[in-house]
Amino acid sequence: MDRLVNTVRPYAWGSTTAIPELLGVEPSGEPQAELWMGAHPGAPSRTERGPLNALIDADPVGELGERSVAAFGPRLPFLLKVLAAGAPLSLQAHPDLAQARAGHAAEEAAGIPVDAPHRTYKDANHKPELICALTPFDGLCGFRAPAETADLIAGLGVDSLKPYVDLLHAHPEEAALREVMTALLTADPEEMAHTVTEAAAAADRLGGDYAPYATLAHHFPNDPGVIAAMLLNRVTLQPGEALYLGAGVPHAYLSGLGVEIMANSDNVLRCGLTPKHIDVPELLRVVRFEPADPAVLRPEASPSGEEVYDTPIDEFRLSRLVRPEGAAPTDLTTPTPQILLAVAGRPKAGEVTLAAGESVFVPAGEKTELTGTGTVFRATVVA
Repeated sequence: MDRLVNTVRPYAWGSTTAIPELLGVEPSGEPQAELWMGAHPGAPSRTERGPLNALIDADPVGELGERSVAAFGPRLPFLLKVLAAGAPLSLQAHPDLAQARAGHAAEEAAGIPVDAPHRTYKDANHKPELICALTPFDGLCGFRAPAETADLIAGLGVDSLKPYVDLLHAHPEEAALREVMTALLTADPEEMAHTVTEAAAAADRLGGDYAPYATLAHHFPNDPGVIAAMLLNRVTLQPGEALYLGAGVPHAYLSGLGVEIMANSDNVLRCGLTPKHIDVPELLRVVRFEPADPAVLRPEASPSGEEVYDTPIDEFRLSRLVRPEGAAPTDLTTPTPQILLAVAGRPKAGEVTLAAGESVFVPAGEKTELTGTGTVFRATVVA
């Protein structure tokens, strides 16, 4: 197996302290948003044998196993991260596989450079993802019932928001949500900026349930995403709880530290809370305007003690192993590739001792035994 040397991405929304605290190092003072583990070409993990993506390219069957290559092609199908949100991320959604393939093909045919700021589809893959909290973790996920949102917005007492309140009382609910989102994203920028400023002042004055939206307005003044965020369910995960985010589900992470795993893709359609490009027609095609309570996942224990987060896709499978003092060795040998990430204690993967924040890549079929004390997240493939 290969000990991984991983890259920290310094996005502006990152916490300055959370990842350094996990790694046991001094903060640099700069934001540290995501610690990437995997073979994504944007920041591949490094090993003593070379970059992980180069190792896989040289021998995909040997590193990934026949099952994974047959199912997902000659690349690691998932990307594992530690995500540390010190400030809110953009409001966003991801396409399904058919939408990603069609969108990518269309932009390729149009000759839009992959690094162009108005490019939407960086690749031809979907991007389902799972976030598991390491600390209390705040986010927004999926549409709340429109009538509840109407009451929330009406409580701000902002006259220019009354048309949206009326729309949210209309039926069917899906059409009402679509119409409100469309109106918010296509409104006159000056008028919307004035509305957001009034709404932010009211949210700041009212506090309580409105406090998160005052915070959003502080980070993103005049952004219609502040109002769009009120359409979504507010969720707080406790450590060990998780959220699965499938195609078309609008979401945003607000604060906290978590382990995130996703299909290996960069395809993001932004809805607001960002200075970046928003492709409104494509966003409205991809988003699923279906109100639903967010399903908070708790791990299901297996006979071996491994706790599995059950999701409906095959590109990844995330589980957790909490090993007390004196626990018997756990055999993790599998015919698919895996990454093991320690978040507490000093567990051993084979002969490799892992401190918090350290990880290893285990090629498919390699004999792997987990010993020692601590908590380990295991990322692998369902194939």
